[in-house]
Amino acid sequence: MRLLYVFGLILAVRLASVFIVKTYFVPDEYWQSLEVAHKLTFGYGYLTWEWVQGIRSYVYPLAIAAIYKVLALLQLDSVQWLVLLPRLLQALLTSYSDYRFYVWTGKRKWALFLILVPWFWFYTGSRTLANTLEASLITIALSYFPWYGEGTAYLWPAAICCFLRPTAAVIWLPLTIYHLRKSRLSVLELILKRFVLIGLLVAAAGIAIDTYWHGQLIVTPWEFLKYNIFNNIGSFYGSHPWHWYFSTGLPTVLGINTLPFVFGLVQTVRKSEKFPISKQLLITILVTLLVLSTVEHKELRFVSSLQPLCLYVASDVLSRWSYRATRTKLWLTALAILLLNALPAWYFSTIHQKGPIELMPKLRDVAQEYRDERDHRANILFLMPCHSTPYYSHIHENVTMRFLTCEPNLKQLANFKDEADRFYEKPMSWLRSHIPVHPRTAMPTHVVLFDSLREKISEFLTSYRLLHSIEHAEVNKLSDSQALLNEWSSVLGTNPPNITSLLQFVESRTGKAILVYQRLKASEENAFNRQQFEDAEPAIEPEALPSENQFN
Repeated sequence: MRLLYVFGLILAVRLASVFIVKTYFVPDEYWQSLEVAHKLTFGYGYLTWEWVQGIRSYVYPLAIAAIYKVLALLQLDSVQWLVLLPRLLQALLTSYSDYRFYVWTGKRKWALFLILVPWFWFYTGSRTLANTLEASLITIALSYFPWYGEGTAYLWPAAICCFLRPTAAVIWLPLTIYHLRKSRLSVLELILKRFVLIGLLVAAAGIAIDTYWHGQLIVTPWEFLKYNIFNNIGSFYGSHPWHWYFSTGLPTVLGINTLPFVFGLVQTVRKSEKFPISKQLLITILVTLLVLSTVEHKELRFVSSLQPLCLYVASDVLSRWSYRATRTKLWLTALAILLLNALPAWYFSTIHQKGPIELMPKLRDVAQEYRDERDHRANILFLMPCHSTPYYSHIHENVTMRFLTCEPNLKQLANFKDEADRFYEKPMSWLRSHIPVHPRTAMPTHVVLFDSLREKISEFLTSYRLLHSIEHAEVNKLSDSQALLNEWSSVLGTNPPNITSLLQFVESRTGKAILVYQRLKASEENAFNRQQFEDAEPAIEPEALPSENQFN
């Protein structure tokens, strides 16, 4: 019965995160899951280049599409349910993985505490990210791993994880070698009758699913590795120094839990015979970080799958420390860990980058209700960094929408710039060549942009009026941190990242607020905006403007 109470507590926390976390993290939460499922189920939407090139598996989106299909059959496919139910599904899986973590660690109180309070896991545990699914599957597999005795049940979730996220194989390589070395069974028998057999079955099922939905024979894990690792396409979206996961990535994901993890690391190194499981987990963490560090493109979510391994090490050492610690020390330690996780969890879950989530209901109302002079439906243009918001999954109306694309240089063209880069280089020039202004009804009915762009395209906006202004995030300048970064990089023998230029680049494309403009109708005037523009800029000759509709 106690286990039921524990699971109930875990489930309550994860379900709470579904309703508390109302901010935007990364595009993949929507564009690699919900948007794909929406396209599969309802026949309209957008598939990014990853799906065109076949580097993503349909397995996870199909699970969400199944929910969408049931909702459609029951005529309950409102946007609220389309957004909520996939997150509830992920929250349930995360809850089960957290429960399995508790069981794996020997049902220790510290283990339950440490899996419930991490800020990053609260922030991402109910998001429809492949990385969240990966972390959950890894935790479940580790709980079935034969740390003592024999068993191969862990191979099923491990194999599924590796098929969906091929980089997860880096985690399982040292663990499977450890399994083979400690097992009393024949190595050949284990490999042929368990490893290979289970791997082939999972791969066959995955390849069959992907081949059907991609429309051709395809092995998505191979395509994933080919593009992201061998061709280094990921570096197009940013690169970091080799030490980033060690110096920034993993410590940020762990937050204050870095301290008990480091404590566990030191104790395990000093007394490895007392911490055999932690020793093997530390080897796995080190190998994974070293391999991932060779890839230029790095993100916090790429090391979120290491969180359960780190938390095991922390819970192991804290549980042993608790036997000799005073009651006061125990409570102070627990309170410090709780508060210093709660603060970033609250800030990032409710404040930072909340704009895109608050924007979508307003755009949904526009898509449902707006009609122009010719009774045409809304035509929405996103002048933002690509994938800055969710898309059709959060609007669920088949209206025309366009955003600035950012496909990588797949054809290896010289001096390549994606559409978003070309736009931000010369915003007005891009608008003149891509967006029609005659007749007025050919223009987008609504334009969505960050406030930092408003002055740069004020000429274009004279035909629009401000409809909504939505608070997004504080954009702070961290130029003072450059000197500190220079010192650290000098010690590490690497070139320091230019934070000042990076922030100038970010600030020029994002902002503190998201603005929604609505096109003026024939009977409306925008005297204020027009006068403001005329005071600042000379008039543009009509013949310089294109008459062809290139929007669609």
